[in-house]
Amino acid sequence: MSLGEFDLIAKYFDRPAQRAALGIGDDCALLALSPGMQLATSCDMLVEGRHFLSTVAPERLGHKALAVNLSDLAACGAEPLAFTLALALPSAEEAFLERFSRGLLALADAQGCELIGGDTTRGPLNICISVFGQVPAAGAGALLRSGAQAGDDLYISGTVGDARLALEAFRGTLRLGGGDFESVRAAMEMPQPRVALGLALRGVASSAIDLSDGLLGDLSHVLRRSGVDAVVEVDTLPRSAVLQAQPLAVQRLCALSGGDDYELLFTASPDCASQVSAASRIAGVALTRIGRIVPRAGGRQSPHTALIDADGHAVIHVAASFDHFRT
Repeated sequence: MSLGEFDLIAKYFDRPAQRAALGIGDDCALLALSPGMQLATSCDMLVEGRHFLSTVAPERLGHKALAVNLSDLAACGAEPLAFTLALALPSAEEAFLERFSRGLLALADAQGCELIGGDTTRGPLNICISVFGQVPAAGAGALLRSGAQAGDDLYISGTVGDARLALEAFRGTLRLGGGDFESVRAAMEMPQPRVALGLALRGVASSAIDLSDGLLGDLSHVLRRSGVDAVVEVDTLPRSAVLQAQPLAVQRLCALSGGDDYELLFTASPDCASQVSAASRIAGVALTRIGRIVPRAGGRQSPHTALIDADGHAVIHVAASFDHFRT
């Protein structure tokens, strides 16, 4: 006998409420925020063939579906509280559901973020998660895209470019050895949301964003909201050994325009350099200074990022970051 809608919810996703005042089982869930806190919420959809390949392991898919949402909370400096799951499935296949829910809920437990509701239906595989967190309403509150100031340093967490390198390997545009391929494939399929870093950067970073569509494209959102420009020192971009073994053109394509990195890109005053280092230690995540923020030049309305190499020479890069309706 195949599982019905409510059977699969009860078997794989229904858990007792921990932090929520009311969880799964009623028409609405109820969240109680700590005193002095405000709600932070975000929503991301993952569509098969667009955001993930059909070959991805179900447990990795469950992990990534939540990770990309937690990454948004991290970029806002928000503490995760809970999430909802809307899931369209071609069929209620128990082997898939067991592995998918295992990956999803393992990350949820690790981040203290509980599943409190959602919806299921039959259709092409599609995963939509809404995540909820809390940030202080005053003082060292939410990190925003709009706070970058001329003179700020520009930082990035972890390494960038491996997810795009894996995608190019899947596309057949380049070849990677077995160990190297599995390494970058893991980066693409199991990103690690930098929640602890986002919390540690509250009151330190002047602006922040997570890298989902590519460094240059995501940086442009910060520059546009903040009314400034940037200089990026391309040769300082943190890259894995696997990516560094590729031709320079491939390295720059993946690191500058890749996407799916889910690292944090943020700005901070040079006066906060020691606090940035402390945040790196607290979160256990390497941080790299990759450039600086400069005033908006020439009365232009649109933001501009100048790319320079280690010798200060201009770097020409024409590859665009990801856009769902242009890529």
